[in-house]
Amino acid sequence: MPKRILQGTVTSDQNAQTVTVSVERRFKHPLLQKTVRKSKKYRAHDEADQFKVGDKVRIQECAPKSKTKRWEVIAT
Repeated sequence: MPKRILQGTVTSDQNAQTVTVSVERRFKHPLLQKTVRKSKKYRAHDEADQFKVGDKVRIQECAPKSKTKRWEVIAT
């Protein structure tokens, strides 16, 4: 099964080797036909601690690294 890749913005980098990434998606509401913006936060593994708050990053699904981390940063 292919791994999902998402693009988002780093919102927190306070934990060791972990960044919190906010991913926004847009879709049209089925009844109102209005464009809706929803965002979700993912905790991603950052091996080198190189990404800071505000960076645009891409994250990829991976095997669980901890209780909350199931994603890893692959690029900027």
